[in-house]
Amino acid sequence: MQDALTSTPVNAMSVDVEDYFQVSAFAPHIQRQSWESTPLRIETNVNRILALFDHHGVKATFFTLGWVAERLPAMVHHIVAEGHELASHGWEHTRVSAQSPESFRDDITRTRALLEDIGGVPVNGYRAASYSIGNDTPWAHKILADAGYRYSSSIVPVRHDHYGVPDASRFAFPAAGGCITEIPVTTVSLAGRNINCGGGGWFRLFPYHFSRWALRHVNQQEQESGLFYFHPWEIDPEQPRPKGLTIKTRFRHYVNLKRMEPRLDRLLRDFQWDRMDRVFAAAIEASASVHQ
Repeated sequence: MQDALTSTPVNAMSVDVEDYFQVSAFAPHIQRQSWESTPLRIETNVNRILALFDHHGVKATFFTLGWVAERLPAMVHHIVAEGHELASHGWEHTRVSAQSPESFRDDITRTRALLEDIGGVPVNGYRAASYSIGNDTPWAHKILADAGYRYSSSIVPVRHDHYGVPDASRFAFPAAGGCITEIPVTTVSLAGRNINCGGGGWFRLFPYHFSRWALRHVNQQEQESGLFYFHPWEIDPEQPRPKGLTIKTRFRHYVNLKRMEPRLDRLLRDFQWDRMDRVFAAAIEASASVHQ
């Protein structure tokens, strides 16, 4: 998708709607049973994000956990009412690689049904917890397509200890025999290695000037739309800090949280953004025609 006036590709903005205590790296330290008694911070953070998007006239895609939507339906209504795309992040942030094909099917079907019921809109997109679709889950894309999803955004083409398919395409590609579109998080190729420039902890770690340069390179030199993501907890430096975290986990989760919102403000100002279903409409439609 390109801006009609500038011929510059429009980028896709996305938010992974999960609370701080639900991230995969915290699983050894925060038991699933404690979620019910943990105060939610996500609605306040999502409201701040919606206000920021509204200020810049940006529409985005919100990949939402079923567990969160079930407890905060008014937040889901707010997202939809503001014109954003509602998409699925699975039920309770369970990695695909930790599920069987059968439990994965149940998870994505249950989540999609709930989101559509609450939001009153079709749910076409899915993002796996911790980008956990990879070479060890070759069945996942076909199950997504059969369950009614039209695209996935569950791969990062990098080397990482928690996720990544380094040899995957850097840009949207047909998966499962062409019946669904996979839209990877944006990377830039440097010295033969893909570097994440599509958000999350990388955006907080790298200087903003690098992120801006990398995305401009993708837009201007490669003439491709980028895909950016972040989490509501990343604009919340006052969030509780669980005990017992490793040094690496603490660094990855908390680095530059105070700088995140001002950097997002600059990013929204420096580039053109829209929902994923509109930015990648042509690729999504092509896969949908194959699956019919």
